[in-house]
Amino acid sequence: MKRRNFLASIGLAATASLLAGCGEPESSATSTSAVPAEPAKSTYEWKMVTSWPKNFPGLGMGPERFSKLVDEMSDGRLTVKVYGGGELVPPLEVFDAVSNGTADMGHSGAYYWKGKEPAAQFFATVPFGLNAQEISSWIHYGGGQELWDDLYKPFNLKPFAGGNSGVQMAGWFNKEINSLEDLKGLKMRIPGMGGEVFKRLGGVPVNLPGGEIFTALQTGTIDATEWVGPYNDLAFGLYKAAKYYYYPGWHEPGTMLEFTVNLEKWNALPADLQAIVTTAARAVNQDMIDEYTARNNAALKQLVEEHGVQLKKLPDDVLKQLKTISEEVVAETRGDSEQAKRIYESYDAFRKQSVEYHNISEVAYYQAREL
Repeated sequence: MKRRNFLASIGLAATASLLAGCGEPESSATSTSAVPAEPAKSTYEWKMVTSWPKNFPGLGMGPERFSKLVDEMSDGRLTVKVYGGGELVPPLEVFDAVSNGTADMGHSGAYYWKGKEPAAQFFATVPFGLNAQEISSWIHYGGGQELWDDLYKPFNLKPFAGGNSGVQMAGWFNKEINSLEDLKGLKMRIPGMGGEVFKRLGGVPVNLPGGEIFTALQTGTIDATEWVGPYNDLAFGLYKAAKYYYYPGWHEPGTMLEFTVNLEKWNALPADLQAIVTTAARAVNQDMIDEYTARNNAALKQLVEEHGVQLKKLPDDVLKQLKTISEEVVAETRGDSEQAKRIYESYDAFRKQSVEYHNISEVAYYQAREL
């Protein structure tokens, strides 16, 4: 009997011990095994300089949207303050400012840096080259990003695609363009390879930041200008300074903008914040072409119907000659640099395959839609 009582008491004690282990945890005041607090993660505050007026439609809003996305996705661990062109550095000094660490990031166009590195122009736009869809595909799936990284590394920069305006307009003129003779002697704001083509046809290319274009055209400092397209051209009021509006934008068929990050600042970011920057840039790159596609047609109707702008197509013989000269200029951009040759060969191969496929897809569909 005593033996049974003894065993029973042992069983009850074991059961009580087991139930105690399944009960409420001890308070933090009495716990001897509290989980240590997670260490605070580092925060980063960056400055981004741009080539555009602050909050300018399309071009200027891309950086603002990038900043907002990064702040939200990182929960405030990385903040990016955006400066318009001229607020911190001049609009066409973005490349140098980011390279030397004056700013952490920049937003601009690669063709502005042709004096520093001619091959940079392939990462903006090429006359009669890739359109917006195609250049984005080349960058992200055709080897373009790797070539771009290599090209910018000596400048202490990490580049990203940063938006696209799509096929632009050929520009604003104060006289009609009926032949190549009409281009000779014209002073026109036109950057990149397009400017070199214009020069070889007897024109005088001028490189101006966007904020100076209207005054230069209105005062006669320049005779003609290209900028972007109806959405942005309407915002700048260019219709007040010229009445002939020509298309198509042979010189800028799909102008890709760029985000640049100081390479040292990029390498100092933890992997999760690098992923956030990459993802935000990719989102803005797509968002910008979406916006231009949505806004351009309404803006064009306003220019024509409300402001009396005369919309005209460049004559076919002018376009053919522009194309011939463009092919020479693009090929010469390779120079003697092996790196530039690799970029040109990659770009040109992608262009040829895109043309071949798009002739039976995009182009064929556009033609069928008009039947």
